[in-house]
Amino acid sequence: MSPQIATIARYTLLEALRTRLPGLVAATVVLLVAASLFVHEIALTEGARLQTGFYAATIRLAAVFITGLYVLASITREFNDKGLEVLLALDLPRSHYILGKLAGFIAIGAIIAAAAAVPLAFLAPTSAALQWAVSLAVELGIVVALALFCVLTFSQLMPAASFVLAFYLLARALTAIRLMGAAPVSGADELSHQVIGFVVEGLALILPSLDAWTQTAWLLDRGADWRDLGFLAGQGVLYVVLLTAAAVFDFYRKNF
Repeated sequence: MSPQIATIARYTLLEALRTRLPGLVAATVVLLVAASLFVHEIALTEGARLQTGFYAATIRLAAVFITGLYVLASITREFNDKGLEVLLALDLPRSHYILGKLAGFIAIGAIIAAAAAVPLAFLAPTSAALQWAVSLAVELGIVVALALFCVLTFSQLMPAASFVLAFYLLARALTAIRLMGAAPVSGADELSHQVIGFVVEGLALILPSLDAWTQTAWLLDRGADWRDLGFLAGQGVLYVVLLTAAAVFDFYRKNF
């Protein structure tokens, strides 16, 4: 790794540690643990399973939201403060800036995933909690790369946040949409249904099936197969590389 990339990644990580992000993550974990305890108390049967499932599902969404929003807010702040222009005025390739930021943000995502998985070590088998944490870290890596690409492309917080949210929700729901489209109640032979089915299948080739990632069932029933987890990790690395390449290409086109 280039010293310039390593320096940018280090200062990106230090910036996050010196802001309110660690406190926000800790408060979110504590709040959701408390909420899961409440769910456990009001459950009539299988309170432990409901507690684990509630916490795992909610902390996953919270981790995605916090990580994505932090990346968007951090880069937007650099745009507004003109710090990016000052940095690029130095002898620094733009690709090194993006790679340094990406490395720092991915490290932040990994720390958030680890923090989110700490309570699960007491609620589920250790191996299942470890698999869940690794999968969440890779999932947050995709969110980081996507958020970085969007904020560099749109240069504004709201459009970038809207695109990231739409991408994530569609990737989570795409499998269900495909299943519903494969067995329609009526109108299967209509042209509109065939066009929509073609579009959905095309999206399935592009978007990751995030419903298969970081599954709560790994904690409740049985752990994931490590080979399947390796496949998901490889798929995540591929999406991160593609999104980073797109961000670098678009960033070189901009005039500052």
